[in-house]
Amino acid sequence: MELLQLQYFLAVARLEHVTVAARNLHVTQSSLSKTIQRLEEDLGVPLFDRIGRKLRLNEFGSRFLRRAERALFELEQGKQELSDLSSPEHGTLELAVTTASTLPNILRVFRKKRPYIHFHVQMLTLQEMVTLLDRGEVDFCLSSPPIAGDDIECEIVFIDPILVAVPKGHRLAERSSVSLAELKDEWFVGVKSGYGTRDLIDSVCKSVGFVPNYVYEGDEPARLSALVEAEIGIAFIPSTARNSREQIKYLQVENHELVREIALLWHRSRYISRAALEFREVVVEYFGAMSEQTI
Repeated sequence: MELLQLQYFLAVARLEHVTVAARNLHVTQSSLSKTIQRLEEDLGVPLFDRIGRKLRLNEFGSRFLRRAERALFELEQGKQELSDLSSPEHGTLELAVTTASTLPNILRVFRKKRPYIHFHVQMLTLQEMVTLLDRGEVDFCLSSPPIAGDDIECEIVFIDPILVAVPKGHRLAERSSVSLAELKDEWFVGVKSGYGTRDLIDSVCKSVGFVPNYVYEGDEPARLSALVEAEIGIAFIPSTARNSREQIKYLQVENHELVREIALLWHRSRYISRAALEFREVVVEYFGAMSEQTI
């Protein structure tokens, strides 16, 4: 059994399509198909059910996939550990976030400590983040809400109040707080379902008897402030994402503790480089300072 066979198998297993997998791997479809066939011959069992041009993992394939992912994961961790030992001042930090509002400030602080470390940051839905965490493909995640899992370490770093953002000309703009029930007839702008804060808000609003009427749903939380300012709708915005625009007023939510937990997450078995350990320290210190300011 060859390492290349396992790498090709993982690509096909995750995509369940030879043509797409071949394109992603930059190899010919025939070469990929022959490699998978040789692997099946070596194992003595078929790993896929063939349905036209698509492949679907059968029971043999599903069981073997878990083993193959673990084997390649360990080899990748060994590679990263050696790279860290030989060149600790360089490398790439793999990050994923469901909440990005605080990330620029955190990265600015970290870059002063580690100027030669590169970043690769992905903005993901909760389910996408779970997938990457389970595979051990990221160093750290900043997530709201926290994620539980057998192989996932989770540290709550901040309790973030969620505010109601309204334009200055809005009927509620002179208020400092508002009850959720008063918002049932409003138009809202927000992120799409699947993002933790959106799902939390929808659940709490449903508990008081209404479903927010969204006139805009996107995947860029930073855009919401501009839409509120333009009077497209009002928005639920976490305090850490509050924008200092003059034409927006932020209101506290009455009678409900509407908050989100921000958590730092990592895979329990992933090798943590010295740079990654320093990044974790920066995150904890940053949110610790924020917590002291809100007391």
